[in-house]
Amino acid sequence: MEIQLYVYDLTNGMARQLSQAYLGIQIDAVYHTSLVFGGIEYFFGAGVQTCRAGSTHHGRPMETIPMGSTQLPLEVILDYLESLKQVYTPESYDLFAHNCNNFTNDFSMFLLGRGIPEHITSLPKRVLDTPFGQMLRPQIEAGMRGTVQRPLDEQNALPSTAARNGTAHGAEGSAQRTAISTNGNGMTGNRTYGSVIGAKSLAELERHLQGAKETAATVFFTSSTCAPCKIAYPMFDTLADRYSNALFVKVDVNVAQDVGAKYRVRATPTFMTFKKGVKQDEWLGADPNMLKGNVERLINTVFPPHPHTSLKVPTLQYGSLKPVTYSKVPPLDKLMTKLGNAGHDPQLTILKSFIETRNKDAREAPLPNLHAISQKFRNKVLSLPVDVRFAAVDLLRCATIDPRVSGYFAEERAPALIPTLLKHINDLPTCPHNLRLVTIQLACNMFPSPLFIREITQGSTDLLQELIQLVTRSLLDISHPSVRVSSAWLVFNLATTNYRVRREEEQEALAEAEQVELAASIVETLGSETNEEAVKALLLSLGFLLYCGPTNGEVMDLCRALDVKKTARECAKMKGLTDLAGEVGSLL
Repeated sequence: MEIQLYVYDLTNGMARQLSQAYLGIQIDAVYHTSLVFGGIEYFFGAGVQTCRAGSTHHGRPMETIPMGSTQLPLEVILDYLESLKQVYTPESYDLFAHNCNNFTNDFSMFLLGRGIPEHITSLPKRVLDTPFGQMLRPQIEAGMRGTVQRPLDEQNALPSTAARNGTAHGAEGSAQRTAISTNGNGMTGNRTYGSVIGAKSLAELERHLQGAKETAATVFFTSSTCAPCKIAYPMFDTLADRYSNALFVKVDVNVAQDVGAKYRVRATPTFMTFKKGVKQDEWLGADPNMLKGNVERLINTVFPPHPHTSLKVPTLQYGSLKPVTYSKVPPLDKLMTKLGNAGHDPQLTILKSFIETRNKDAREAPLPNLHAISQKFRNKVLSLPVDVRFAAVDLLRCATIDPRVSGYFAEERAPALIPTLLKHINDLPTCPHNLRLVTIQLACNMFPSPLFIREITQGSTDLLQELIQLVTRSLLDISHPSVRVSSAWLVFNLATTNYRVRREEEQEALAEAEQVELAASIVETLGSETNEEAVKALLLSLGFLLYCGPTNGEVMDLCRALDVKKTARECAKMKGLTDLAGEVGSLL
């Protein structure tokens, strides 16, 4: 996909004419930039905005610069764009410190591994370095605000899903997704619906019913002249949305008269339900509550609810699934000193400056060249004496708190830094505990990025295996409680990632063998762990691996064989863990 940089002059030529007289320096334009690909223009003003290329209120660009091409999938790009929205909010806009060009530079860094031309990003500093620039800053900002933060005209703005569905790419729309849903008893159904389907003939209705022979179906026989039918419409639509693995069909018998004759519909509204192709119930009347009750009873017979849903386990039902991260920034000067001569390396110095600036105000911290930093770590940092490598990794950990950085490294193509680093640590014959600790914490900091989750669940199995190996080895470090605690929270991040996919997408993110490996390490560690924070994290992790999982799966079998109920009772003796331990035990 080809990327272009659109460059605009916010002053329409006035900067070139008047800058020398007012500022004492010559500037060619007050730049506004955007990135364009797939027929869509992406820029920062009133937040991150998108429109059809060339349709912004800034008119025609003064220059269009080919930036190169990216092989990244559109879904990945748009997920990263979501992470940029956390930093580039409407309220954070600052004409001199946090503007459209900073956004474009960061976005370009992700897409292409390099930023936009330096003469554009350096312009604010050049202006503020002049006495008149400093003096006129408030007036310039006030005068430009209406232009740079003006909302898009309604006819030009794209809906939030347009880019993801390819609307401006000439596509006809995204294909309907079909996923396999699995409940606790191993039953499956094609999840292909999610809305009411209309049928205008007997042949069309029977084709839909034939396609629903492995699921549940509800048919609403209505007519355009049936006033009471309108009472049931909202509930029917709601049920179709809620139970997207079942078929909901609406038939107007005045239009499809052959349907009325075949199914002997004498009045409207009439409802019929089918279980795996076999008719179950039929009733008359527009009672929304009766409709809801009958449909839910049908759904529960076709897809029996998981037995865990009837348990009282509030921590697992309502507890936070937010990834645990490590954001504390140590004294960076001391960290650089520990690196010795490597502390003077330009790329590490730039990374340190980025962290310092971001720690004060993220708006004033444009991304450094992450591609160059990645190369430096892979080619030099991992060759440093083993006892000082932790300082460089800790520096990287501090940077990954920024979603732009974690998103970049999550989607970095081979040779990617994060998998390389994890493998390096796992392959060391003897790994210093401080290096292992900061690597675990760095891994935790990657989990808020949806791109990292995608990479774990759909991408690199090597990355997931390195994470699991790091966890299972680190939990056995009996000499360093801090390593075990951090490892326990890394397990928690992995377990909750799998649990979210299980509940939201009705499938497993981690393979059964991977879940078994994690569960075995958790149970083994719980048997001897005395640190309350570590025990809490491990109990939560085990709970989320078990909760609403396959009732006859290997994880459940393992936990029963290892008598996890007894282990949970022992953990319940710890102050503050009684309820959580009881919840985990009740899952068995």
